[in-house]
Amino acid sequence: MKFSIEKESLYTIFKLEEEKLDSTLSPELKSELVALQTQGVNNLILNLSSTKYADSSGLSALLTGNRAYTENGGAFILSEVTAFVDKLLTISQLNNVLTVLASDEAAKDLILANSPEEDEEE
Repeated sequence: MKFSIEKESLYTIFKLEEEKLDSTLSPELKSELVALQTQGVNNLILNLSSTKYADSSGLSALLTGNRAYTENGGAFILSEVTAFVDKLLTISQLNNVLTVLASDEAAKDLILANSPEEDEEE
């Protein structure tokens, strides 16, 4: 599975660099997402700009990631979702369960807006 990771203090961007998110890749994606969470990543942005196709096992991987991060008070955000994947999320009504934003920047802004303010007045 091809992917890149950009780690920042408040979030990590995981860019999946695969055209298909199907039963071949889903187990590995689930493992990577859960591994990052157990390593201390609290907020994850999953960039799907390269992913042109997903099936039910791909959706399952997304739900696993969402559960792993949100159950622990973090954020799991899909960004730059392609038209086919977006349509699949809508048909399956997972767009009501998962946070889907147009860009990594919008996802970063949402995470920063929901992060506790640093005590600057001390």
